[in-house]
Amino acid sequence: MKRILTRQLAPGMVLANDVHTFDSTTTLLEKGTVLDEKEIARLAFHSVIDVLVEDDLVEISSEDSTPNAGLSYSERIKQSPEFIEFKHDFEECAANFEHTIKDILANNEDLNISDMTAPIYGLLEKERTASGVFDMLHNLRTYDDATFTHSINVALISNILAQWLRWSDTEIEVATQAGLFHDIGKILIPEAIITKPAKLTQDEYTIVKTHPIQGYQSIKDLDISAHVKNACLMHHERCDGSGYPYHLQGPQIDKFAKLVAIADVYDAMTSARYYRGPLCPFIAISMFEDEGFQKYDAEMILAFLTNIVNTYILNTVKLNTGEVGEIIFINKMKLSRPTIKVGDDYIDLSKCPGVYIKEII
Repeated sequence: MKRILTRQLAPGMVLANDVHTFDSTTTLLEKGTVLDEKEIARLAFHSVIDVLVEDDLVEISSEDSTPNAGLSYSERIKQSPEFIEFKHDFEECAANFEHTIKDILANNEDLNISDMTAPIYGLLEKERTASGVFDMLHNLRTYDDATFTHSINVALISNILAQWLRWSDTEIEVATQAGLFHDIGKILIPEAIITKPAKLTQDEYTIVKTHPIQGYQSIKDLDISAHVKNACLMHHERCDGSGYPYHLQGPQIDKFAKLVAIADVYDAMTSARYYRGPLCPFIAISMFEDEGFQKYDAEMILAFLTNIVNTYILNTVKLNTGEVGEIIFINKMKLSRPTIKVGDDYIDLSKCPGVYIKEII
């Protein structure tokens, strides 16, 4: 038996005890559960930081894990000049952000927020639509959720979500900044703790769980919007009081922190890990749809879900049954379960409870 960080869980691991929500009111998964990608996503969705697992793995059959022959939708994007340019600009943006933020925290450089966000806006320009940006991000999910690439992702998603909510230009700018700075506290946690493969000590767990407070403390005196500072502190708070570090409820949480929380969780759930590729966005959408309206601002989560699913219309997907088809219709009553055209047949996932989208290809 050993304790493992949720971000290091792999399919086939077996839970050694029941896992509860943060406030211990609900059992998420029972002892003995053999974890698969969807259940790992569920733990991440509920901000479960670590779990006890058995020493032995259970082999999970994955007949559909072999990549499809031929050129997939994803491969076509990756070979496009637009993607090659976006990838180059994204990596340069992340590298510059890492260098700049470390200098600021070391008091070696003054904060120039406009200079820091300019590359973010550069990634959003060149007539890129929201669908186009999400296509690019989805195919950049080769990074193991590194803090700096994650921060760029969340800044981009926060910007787009604020646009979907029809916020003012000033609010969109603040939302972008909040997304960029939200996880700065993780930079202050020793890398040896974040990546430690063995069981963490209780003191190490305590350090991991305090990154929102550390982030806030590191920027509270900088010349930056109070909303950005609050996003650092509150992005793990939830409207039902189940979040941390202070168990704040809806009215107590800064609206920019509420927005960043959605972008943060979506990106974390759909980012790559060392043992697998990224989780399918529709798994994340399903989690939000089933449980998100209690935990997140209702207007924001509805705007996010309604718009994010539309970015995947006409995408080729693989179902958990192994069937491959194209998304042709979004079911507004169940956004995570669209209608898929498979050959000459149409599968309405809203009427097939055991079938779900496993992968976008």
